[in-house]
Amino acid sequence: MYDFTYWNKQYIGGEWIDGSSPTRYENVNPYNGETLSTLQLANRDDIARAYEKAKQSQKAWEQLNPYNRAMVMEKAAALMVERADELIEILIAESGSTRIKASIEAKSAFSMLKEAAKYPFQMNTTVHPSFVVGKENRVYCKPHGVVGIISPSNFPFILSLRAVAPALATGNGVVLKPDSQTYISGGLFLAKLFEDAGLPKGVFNVVVGEIEEIGDTFIEHPVPRLISFTGSTETGRHIAQICGKHLKRLHLELGGNNPFIVLEDANIEKAVQAAVFGAFLHQGQICMSINRIIVHKSRYEEFIRLFAEKVKKLKVGNPAEPDTFIGPLINKNAIPRVLSLIEDAVQQGCRLILEGKAYDQFLEPYILADVRNDMKIAQTELFAPVACILPVESEEEAIEIANDNSYGLSSAVFSGSIEHGVRVAQRIQAGMVHVNDQTVNDEPNIPFGGEKASGYGRFGGNWGLGEFTTTKWVSVQNEPRTFPF
Repeated sequence: MYDFTYWNKQYIGGEWIDGSSPTRYENVNPYNGETLSTLQLANRDDIARAYEKAKQSQKAWEQLNPYNRAMVMEKAAALMVERADELIEILIAESGSTRIKASIEAKSAFSMLKEAAKYPFQMNTTVHPSFVVGKENRVYCKPHGVVGIISPSNFPFILSLRAVAPALATGNGVVLKPDSQTYISGGLFLAKLFEDAGLPKGVFNVVVGEIEEIGDTFIEHPVPRLISFTGSTETGRHIAQICGKHLKRLHLELGGNNPFIVLEDANIEKAVQAAVFGAFLHQGQICMSINRIIVHKSRYEEFIRLFAEKVKKLKVGNPAEPDTFIGPLINKNAIPRVLSLIEDAVQQGCRLILEGKAYDQFLEPYILADVRNDMKIAQTELFAPVACILPVESEEEAIEIANDNSYGLSSAVFSGSIEHGVRVAQRIQAGMVHVNDQTVNDEPNIPFGGEKASGYGRFGGNWGLGEFTTTKWVSVQNEPRTFPF
């Protein structure tokens, strides 16, 4: 039996300490309601202490030989392989992840760490000519200094790691605030991983606090020069206002309402398989989950029939069992909101193809057909196991509907012709479009991010390197310059 009570301290300045808040937080298993661990929460003083520790430690970390920084990232990657099973068990118990989803998350971590290990060697200095005689222009790639990172509860480990790893690899100090519901997998497990990998004390800090007590302190504090936030669009807008006021750099990965287009020439069976995975993985609690399935009318009823047949076979229940695909929601407070949206859609004429049940912290899959794009359910990021299917008369209408939404994160197009699918993909207003695949994709060397209300900035590859570094121009006048006086 895994001992979750081990994870009962904040990680500040390289020390495992109690938070200073009078409030103790209970970390509860969403499947069975058992308390996994309790933690004394952090307050504003703890956040200030964490930022100061990061600032004090950052310069020495930045000046470390790039090979040494890379070695820490490589060691963390090796430890990740060794501890993958442990992380899977934590994700299942803490976040309600099914074993399938938790395994995907754990396996992705290794590749993200390996990609980050390249960054210390890619922070190149370039030399450029000048129109001034005897001058050369040098452009240096530098870390920001200290980065504040806020991560969510749905893919807690990966969505923390994909910001923490590049920030550290490029020489920044880091303070991470994970979601309280997943403070182990989203924060403390990561702190232990880097501690054991040899990261110097103070460079990385994890604070767990509740917004009711800490307010906007994490964002407003003067030390961090970059805030990286993954979460809701509403919260992202609030953070953007604060960062604008304080002239901080900001990286936002926000919500999505992701279209999945099935063209007339698509392979319906393949499209159905992809759509089921993309709509229901982790109970639909993914910013990239399929929200709107847009199907050409000539294939519409066929798609609905095959889609419903496959969804009915999905196992709902204990997330620890290997064949379970639908586990509990991370927060049962979402259930009344989602059921209200479904009821409203049915009253407006939608067909209820599959009606799930709501009990405890579970919401079984729902399928709605004949959804219109102007309905609230079609315009909302559901974050629940609900599939909305919309009929269209033409390819043009499919593209128009896909783009008629405030979000622009991920999307997908199914076509019998790859290049036809690519042409349609080019017209979709989203940061990511997948041809003959579903919408839930992430790779460490590819730019991940959205458009419109889905945020700005990119993770991955050279794009991620650019987010966590800044440029400095140093001009060198090698020969005396002549001035007009």
